[in-house]
Amino acid sequence: MENFVASVRQAEAALRDLFEPTPLQRNDHLSAKYGADIWLKREDLTPVRSYKLRGAFNAMRKLVGSKPGSNAHFVCASAGNHAQGVAFACRHFGAKGTIFMPVTTPKQKIDKTQIFGGDAVEIVLTGDYFDQTLAASQAFAREQEAQFLSPFDAPDIIEGQATVGLEMLEQLGQSPDLVVLPVGGGGLSAGVTRYLRETASESLFAFAEPLGGASLQAALQAGAPVALPAIDSFVDGAAVARIGALPFENLSRFEVSDVHLAPEDRICRTMLEMLNTEGIVLEPAGALAIDVLPDLGDLTGKTVVCVCSGGNFDFERLPEVKERAQRFAGVKKYFVLRMPQRPGALRDFLQLLGPDDDISRFEYLKKSARNFGSVLIGIETTDPASLTRLAERLDQSGFAYRDITGDEILSELLV
Repeated sequence: MENFVASVRQAEAALRDLFEPTPLQRNDHLSAKYGADIWLKREDLTPVRSYKLRGAFNAMRKLVGSKPGSNAHFVCASAGNHAQGVAFACRHFGAKGTIFMPVTTPKQKIDKTQIFGGDAVEIVLTGDYFDQTLAASQAFAREQEAQFLSPFDAPDIIEGQATVGLEMLEQLGQSPDLVVLPVGGGGLSAGVTRYLRETASESLFAFAEPLGGASLQAALQAGAPVALPAIDSFVDGAAVARIGALPFENLSRFEVSDVHLAPEDRICRTMLEMLNTEGIVLEPAGALAIDVLPDLGDLTGKTVVCVCSGGNFDFERLPEVKERAQRFAGVKKYFVLRMPQRPGALRDFLQLLGPDDDISRFEYLKKSARNFGSVLIGIETTDPASLTRLAERLDQSGFAYRDITGDEILSELLV
């Protein structure tokens, strides 16, 4: 264990060639909200806007030495933060990098990875799904006798991510009462918990996973890593079907009750809250630790550190984030209304709306109906109770309707 602590300190010292420690900031808004001292470890402020650079840099440093200039060849598979971290580190070391990304990766992420890597990296687009991309990258690494860099399931990667915990302790000047860590493949959480177990043993931990990708919870329940049958990819930085074997060795001592699941729509609300209130741009995975704060019990008087793991957010996704946040808050709903095909029917419906109800979507689904037509209607309001009252008025007025807000299949097809 002592060797691990010493190795983390060496890794952290080497990182200073790339960037200064990321800020640890006390957040007044969250501190007042929970009656606690809430601190944010801003990993969204690394040069690649995520902590992934730490592990990639440390793994490469171990293989090529600390000085730039290398004939080494590194390979990885990633559609996001790991790719950008590997690209940045390849350029720093002057090493060759081949980065495999799914064909479906947004152009913005591809371009950003290329910018970070420059001439040092080549991007290969292959596979519609990440599993296909991963298999292709590993086969290529074997053929080329190149070094494959796992995003989380490797000792040097875990060691590099643990530098987050080292910086946090030095910046805070004391052991926090609670550290809240986001979990994807487990490299960050494994590294930080292992480091703090030796250097700040009184600190407790809570883990945040997306509801649609709870691989740590599943592993703790089974006693070993297991593959989830399906995942929701919205929290793309943490939606991992199977937690890494090495990370789980470090995390297996925790209880299922230490893991807290964040609904994807609620994460959207947290992202908007941090953007609108604090001006902090977080990707879905970066907001996980903050999102689960309401689930952690009474935090009054405690010193709590939330690790914000990344801020690579494509603002083209903002309308979707706003939409999902409104649905979670109950201020936006979608109805399929059976509208009588007679003069004045639409006027009768409009008169049922409250003063703060606004129609955001109106679309006839069946235009050839003679007696009744199905209409998709989206309603936004300022108070969830307004939509409850609207439903009551619809019932009293005899309008036939169906609330499809929570129906994943119909919402995907119609909305």
